[in-house]
Amino acid sequence: MEGPDANQGAGSTGDGADAPDRTVALRDGDAALLERLLSGEHRALARVITRIEEREPGYRGLVSALYDHTGGADVIGVTGAPGAGKSTLVDKLAAAYRDRGDTVGVVAVDPSSPYSGGAVLGDRIRMASNVGDMDVFFRSMSARGQLGGLSMATADAVKALDAFGKDVVVIETVGAGQNEVDVVRTADTVAVLVQPGSGDDVQTLKAGILEIGDVFVVNKADVDGAERALAELEEMVHRREGSTATPGADAGHHGPPGPGVPDAEGSAGADSPEATVDREDAEASGWTPEVLGTVAETGEGVEELIAAFDAHAAHLRESGELTRTRRRRYAEEIRTLVRADVGALATEAIERRGGIEALADHVRRKEADPYGVAAGIVDPIAACLEDRDDPADGWPGKPNEPGDDST
Repeated sequence: MEGPDANQGAGSTGDGADAPDRTVALRDGDAALLERLLSGEHRALARVITRIEEREPGYRGLVSALYDHTGGADVIGVTGAPGAGKSTLVDKLAAAYRDRGDTVGVVAVDPSSPYSGGAVLGDRIRMASNVGDMDVFFRSMSARGQLGGLSMATADAVKALDAFGKDVVVIETVGAGQNEVDVVRTADTVAVLVQPGSGDDVQTLKAGILEIGDVFVVNKADVDGAERALAELEEMVHRREGSTATPGADAGHHGPPGPGVPDAEGSAGADSPEATVDREDAEASGWTPEVLGTVAETGEGVEELIAAFDAHAAHLRESGELTRTRRRRYAEEIRTLVRADVGALATEAIERRGGIEALADHVRRKEADPYGVAAGIVDPIAACLEDRDDPADGWPGKPNEPGDDST
């Protein structure tokens, strides 16, 4: 329905105020758009990703419908410091994948414009090798203020490319330090790029990027200092692999944060039940990251890099690690969505009480305190959750079948 009430749903306050659209039902018009995407229409794919990026009303229904059609693509994350040559390498990777007959989707997470919120680098004109090839779909997306990280919209765009039928989806991140670890929540295989002679190899360890890589790449391997960078990375990788045998040590890409480091839920990562499970998974993974040299400008080393990606993908499937990796990814998506939606509900409640400034004035006049104000907003939400039926009975659209013990 496209009438005045078409956008009214679980995410609407009904009072004319803008509110997040939390509905997951697929609209009639969107069902047709989804069918066009699944049938291989690139215009429909572009439209779906735009709907996702702009968070247009009904986008959640589209993403929910995409899930049943995902899981076929190898998802590769390419990250590293700015200037390491990520875009040029991704361009050459896409061309090499096409040469062997694979279809490719590329999502490039660019810095956000402070004015429009859009991607600053636009169409990334320097990635020119695949211009005109309809089997390489390229999309620049804004990091939306999360420099170095992936917005939820980016993860959803990957699902659209996967459902479309792309064999390989490559995610290139901004490259801005610690927050690069967000890429592992969307990619099956992570390649970390460094360039020789600029101290990036040392900064990689300091920034924590070393812990997320499945493959390490010294790009611009034809310049002075490349051999040293390769040797140092090899040493760091072996040192990292040795540290995972120590109880409570950081388990890298396949494991939780170290002792005292908050996990996605804010708890002490190494001591949480989730961390214990992830650490056991990490110890069973058995993958030692490869260290390779490439020259992206000429394509040197690209075939060897793709072979390393293929080897890691095969390892994930044969070891069962792919199932565990995707389980962790979905768990993180659920946490992210729940945090965002509960936060949005709380924001709506604050606005109904006159706005945050009015509540702050109550505290300033000693008429209330911050803890009491917060409790007044959150307690009704908690009470509603407590009144709900047992979640074990199922969830909207996905009821448990008798005997279903799936995770």
